[in-house]
Amino acid sequence: MAKRSKRKQSPSKAAQEFEAKTAAANAAPAAPLWLLILQAAVIVAAVFWIFWPVRHGGWLMDDNAYVTQNPGLRDPNGLLNIWFMPGSFVEYYPIEESVIWFIWQFSHDDTYAYHMTNIILHAIGSLLVWRFFSKFGFRWAWLGALLFAVHPAQVESVAWVSELKNTLSLPPFLLCMCFWLDYEEHKRDSDYMIALSLFLIAMLCKITMAPFPFIILLYAWWKRGRVGWGDVWAATPFLVISVVLGITTILVGDWYAPGHVLAIKVPTGDFFSRLACAGVSISFYFTHFFIPFRMLPSYPQWVFNPPTLQQFLPWPIMIGLFCWFWARRRTWGKHVLLGLGFFLLPLGPFVGFHDVSFMRFTWVMDHFLYLPIIGLIGLVLAGLEQFDTRLSILEHRWLIAAISAIIALLTIESHFYAEKFSSLETLWSYEIKYNPEAWLAHNNLGYMLVQTGRVEQAKEQFEEALRIKPDYSEAHNNLGVALSRIGQLAEAEKQYQAALFYNPDYGDARDNLDKLQAYEQHLQQTKQATQPMK
Repeated sequence: MAKRSKRKQSPSKAAQEFEAKTAAANAAPAAPLWLLILQAAVIVAAVFWIFWPVRHGGWLMDDNAYVTQNPGLRDPNGLLNIWFMPGSFVEYYPIEESVIWFIWQFSHDDTYAYHMTNIILHAIGSLLVWRFFSKFGFRWAWLGALLFAVHPAQVESVAWVSELKNTLSLPPFLLCMCFWLDYEEHKRDSDYMIALSLFLIAMLCKITMAPFPFIILLYAWWKRGRVGWGDVWAATPFLVISVVLGITTILVGDWYAPGHVLAIKVPTGDFFSRLACAGVSISFYFTHFFIPFRMLPSYPQWVFNPPTLQQFLPWPIMIGLFCWFWARRRTWGKHVLLGLGFFLLPLGPFVGFHDVSFMRFTWVMDHFLYLPIIGLIGLVLAGLEQFDTRLSILEHRWLIAAISAIIALLTIESHFYAEKFSSLETLWSYEIKYNPEAWLAHNNLGYMLVQTGRVEQAKEQFEEALRIKPDYSEAHNNLGVALSRIGQLAEAEKQYQAALFYNPDYGDARDNLDKLQAYEQHLQQTKQATQPMK
């Protein structure tokens, strides 16, 4: 239970404007039920139209590690291990892993159920974004939810089975924030406890929302102009959950499963390299929200070690903007800082300061925008509503037409991008077309070609991956598999040995090498047995 500060805190001018705006919204006539149902139906229909091509899509990147090759899903005690044996999998997300476990019992490796679960959860999350924005008194809260639903940056999270943790964690987290806003408004202990429980549920799905305690303090500053001890006390239980589950997940990856492919991390470099990487990554995500075209599963990996002077440019720009907004914190600047804080805090762990497994092949990925994008959408809504108050009726109609056209374009762009995920060959060919140095894409395309019997084409893809990244152990192993299938056993053995040279703990390469050597020994024995005696 949160301890309340006895000192009366007066709201800031920005917060007074917000409260007046909220009161006016609450005093306005409620929208008729039929209109609310129609608006909800539009959001749901848009989600299903965008992602319908994905419903039978294949397994991507680490989906095999999460699902098809996850021994825990076949273990009768798998559900107990998920909850009570940290380290049975590389991440401790027991609710998300339990959902996958249940789906596996009914669908096994049929991707349909996994993709439909993601699509439905994204639709639910979009509706809850509508509810969340309504709590702030936005007149166009529904528009914000629709933008969240159809933005092309969301495609990766919904089309990628492993990112079920994104779509699954968002609904409880949005409900948590809604109850927290109710607690801030009415100081009911029941709202506080429900918010805390929902936060725990969301964290057990994914720890992306771990910075929420700091968002609580940011909101307190925004509303009252200061952060009191009562605010710190109220945020402390949330912080305890964040720290405990965050450390648990890190320890599971670093101690219990250090050789797992998802636990492999590539150091970003020294402090200055990380600083440059973080600045460029933040600017990429920000501009990617406003210019969401030419989306890719993995983007070209910039070189930051050593960094160039130009790569530090985002930092003075961001610091200058922060000073500008801070100087206007008593009016509109406070709203901007709140929205940007909601954008930056969840994004912070994934911009280069901390080594993450995906940084082996790219610095930025769309699915990290899934939650932070809400802060930017909130800023867009606030700006549009303020701009709209200055327009005439005719100009208002033109604004609505322009917004409708933009939403339509984003929806179409998302639909066509989602179609790329319907086939692995289509997806990785698309990636290679716009990012030809994507060694991961060459390897993944080659792996798919091997599975379909096109071994010679697969061999070319593996060789191209190794040209780009000679120490890529997975490509060495896969090239060995391709060579063994066309009878080049000596060359295949060299590739397995190369894979083990770069990754001595690589179990698949070790198994393949042992099998190949046993087969060669069998051939040698057979040859000797069939030779005529002299």
